[in-house]
Amino acid sequence: MTRDNRDDGPGVRIPPPLLYLAVLAIGILLDVAYPVHVLPTAIAWTIGALILAAGVALGPLWGIRTMLSANTTVRPDRPATTLVTDGPFRYSRNPLYLSLTLMYAGIGIIANSLWALILLPAVVLFMSLFVILREEAHLQRAFGEEYERYRANVRRWL
Repeated sequence: MTRDNRDDGPGVRIPPPLLYLAVLAIGILLDVAYPVHVLPTAIAWTIGALILAAGVALGPLWGIRTMLSANTTVRPDRPATTLVTDGPFRYSRNPLYLSLTLMYAGIGIIANSLWALILLPAVVLFMSLFVILREEAHLQRAFGEEYERYRANVRRWL
């Protein structure tokens, strides 16, 4: 559904990819200073690469393309113009954030950085409280009943 009335959007101030990247960098820097490697390198690379590939396929290759084909913005600081419910959005209300989480985890595992992986739940919690809740409130205002039906049928993450 396309909406006609515009509001100011969800009010997200920090671009989620930058948040994930900044926290990942902190984790890797902590690992450089205080290394804690828990996996053999070959296993870390194999597992990490598979998780990273899944994240890339879900977000940049499928999710963003789905949003762009629906003529709506992928930027969380801008108002949504269309409620996207197909593609990966059939399975998750936040496939782009799920993909960022997978890509972060994949890179953290490839780097064999326990610190990066320890910090990941904090990023997910921050995203849930300060990004996703704002976006959901915006979508509720913008699309009302249609968003409520979608929300009732599709889980937030998976």
